[in-house]
Amino acid sequence: MLKKVLLLALALLSFAGCSKKEEGPIKVGALFAVTGPAAFLGEPERNTAQMVIDEINSKGGIKGRKLQLVVYDTMGDTTKAVQLANKLIKNDKVVAIIGPSTTGESMAVIPVVEKEQVPLISCSAGIKITDPVKKWVFKTAQNDSLAVNRIYEHLQQKKQTKVAILTVSDGFGSSGREQLKEQAAKNGITIVLDETYGPKDTDMSAQLTKIRGSQAQAIICWGTNPGPAVVAKNARQLGITMPLFMSHGVSSRKFIELAGDAAEGLKLPSGKVIVAGLLPDTDPQKKALLSYVSSYKKSFNTEGDHFGGHAWDAVMLLKGAIERGGSNAATIRDQLEKTTQFPGIGGMFSYSATDHAGLGKDAFALVEISKKDWVLVK
Repeated sequence: MLKKVLLLALALLSFAGCSKKEEGPIKVGALFAVTGPAAFLGEPERNTAQMVIDEINSKGGIKGRKLQLVVYDTMGDTTKAVQLANKLIKNDKVVAIIGPSTTGESMAVIPVVEKEQVPLISCSAGIKITDPVKKWVFKTAQNDSLAVNRIYEHLQQKKQTKVAILTVSDGFGSSGREQLKEQAAKNGITIVLDETYGPKDTDMSAQLTKIRGSQAQAIICWGTNPGPAVVAKNARQLGITMPLFMSHGVSSRKFIELAGDAAEGLKLPSGKVIVAGLLPDTDPQKKALLSYVSSYKKSFNTEGDHFGGHAWDAVMLLKGAIERGGSNAATIRDQLEKTTQFPGIGGMFSYSATDHAGLGKDAFALVEISKKDWVLVK
C-alpha cells in the first residue's frame, strides 16, 4: 500500500512539474544588428520587438503564457549570426527566431534553422531568402523585386527608359542588382551603365562621373546606409540633375540626416509606415500603422520606421500562429503558412505553401523627400 501511495505521489509531482513547465514563458529568439554598420536596421527592430512583446504580456500574454524575448546582437556579421542562431536553438531552447537584420546574415542562418526545424521570420529583403521556398523560413521585409517594379512603373509613366544603376557589393545590393537587370526588358527599361561600389567606400564620384557622361535619364542606387547618402552628396557635388532613385534600404529618417540637403527631391519605394498619416482612411493597413507610429514615439521619443515595422510584423505574425495553434516549433510553422490577409506594417500578409514572403506590389508606396520629410508621389 505504501509503495502505491509513493508511486501516486511521484506521478502527481511529475504532472505538476509538466504543468508548471507548460505555464512558463514562451521563449522567442531574435537576431538583430543592434550595433555596427547595420545598426540603423537592428536597433529599431530590437526596440520594436521588445515593445510589442511587452504590450502582449501586459494584456496577459498568449493563452495565459507570457512571451520572453531572447535578443542577441549580430553586429551585422554572418559568422556571428550563425553562432548565435545555434545558441538560441540549442542553449536557449527558443520556439522561433525573428531576424536577422540583413540579407547576408539571413542566408547564412537558413541552413541552421532548416536542419534544426525551428521557424525563422527574417526581417531582410533579399528575394532569395524565401525564393525558392524553404520549409522553415518566412520573411516580413518586402521583396526587392517588388521595390524594383515600383520604380520601373514610375519611370515608364515618365517615359524615362534609359537608366544607370549603382549597387553596393553586398547581399542586399547584389540581390537588388539582379532584380534590376532581370526586370528591365519586360518593363521597357534599358540599363545603359551598370556600376557598383563597396560597402565601406566613402566616395562614388568616379562611378557618378561615368554615369553623368552616359545616355542615362535616371540613376537607381541600391544599398543601405551610409553608402547611398554618399552617392546623393557626390551627385549634387558633380552637378548631376537627372532623377536619382534610392532603394527601400534607406527608408528611414536616418538617411535624410546622413544625406542632408542632398536628400531633397530623391524618390524611393517604401513601406507605408513613414507616410501613415497621408494614407486614405480606406487603407486596410492604416489603423495598425498609426498605432505602431504612436506607440514607438511614446516609448522611444522618435518615429517608428520601415525597419522597426519588420519586427512588429514578425512578432504579431508569431502571436497569431501561437494563438491559432500552439507554442511548439512545428505547429507555429504550420500556422504561419496558413496566415491570410493579416494587416501588418509592411503590407497585407498572406503566406502559403508556395509563398513564404506573403506580400504583393501594393506593399510599397513611392515616396519623395521634400523639405526633410516624406511625401507621397502621386
